[in-house]
Amino acid sequence: MKAVLMTAAGKPEVLQLQEIPKPTPGNRELLVRLVAAGINPLDTKIRSRSTFYPEQMPAILGCDGAGIVEAVGADVQQFRLGDEVYFCYGGLGAHQGNYAEYTTVDERFVARKPASVSFAEAAAAPLVLITAWEALYERGRLEPGEKVLIHAGAGGVGHVAIQLAKLKGANVATTIGSEDKANFAKQLGAEETIFYKQTDFVQAVLNWTKGEGVDLAFDTVGGEIFHQTFPAVRVYGDIVTILEPKANTVWKTARERNLRIGLELMLTPMLLGLTEGLEHHGEILKQCATWIDEGKLKIHVSHKFPLAEAAKAHQLLETGSITGKIVLLMSDE
Repeated sequence: MKAVLMTAAGKPEVLQLQEIPKPTPGNRELLVRLVAAGINPLDTKIRSRSTFYPEQMPAILGCDGAGIVEAVGADVQQFRLGDEVYFCYGGLGAHQGNYAEYTTVDERFVARKPASVSFAEAAAAPLVLITAWEALYERGRLEPGEKVLIHAGAGGVGHVAIQLAKLKGANVATTIGSEDKANFAKQLGAEETIFYKQTDFVQAVLNWTKGEGVDLAFDTVGGEIFHQTFPAVRVYGDIVTILEPKANTVWKTARERNLRIGLELMLTPMLLGLTEGLEHHGEILKQCATWIDEGKLKIHVSHKFPLAEAAKAHQLLETGSITGKIVLLMSDE
């Protein structure tokens, strides 16, 4: 099969299209003929810094995949040949990722692809859906009627977070960088769009909440934004971040306001080999597939690249100005 291999840590050029043997499924595994693979900022970080398993190079990146079941292991019960599936598994340097024509994945970690969308849209969805779901519903304990601030609401995680917050019955404010992104966020359900380059987002949030602050802030940006957001959260409120807080984070305001700090890393079950956690990810994707097919949840794909142009896709993602998601296609859909 054809696959894009990361030959060393470095710039996008380390991603090289090569021919390698097709994998064989284990007893509970599916062999999936991949039609599309999602690209996430995580992939570019792994590529530039090295994988989680540097002793197992070269590696195939890409956690998100969507495709068609081509073979099943002896103990597979839930899927059959020809089933269309999507999932988030592999791509960290141990189990192969999805920048390839085929992969294997345990049936327990997989969901049926939403029937109403393309393979490209399905492949763009899993990592960002799981991240936003866990951050809002589990770490942040979001409740109906609450007010939430979502940073970078036009981005990959942000644009699904807006929709998941609305599905929970919350009111949403989001930071954006342009008029087009503001319109995009409003179409997804955001009530308040804050142009962070021209506006003090904390003051804008306080104005929106009549001085109280939001019940939950979701930081998808990291860096200084994390602690700058503390005064925008109400006393006894929640803030969840998907980035590691910087060593120089100023915690004083968070402590004074008695904020509950949530750290969200959806990779934990994969990194620690937690089968129950990976099965939970599959369940999240099943529920999201239902919402997608009911028209309640949309995944925005802004760019598609052929598999051989994975390096170009990484270059584009690293510009930092993408709306929605970027996807690799193994062949024309």
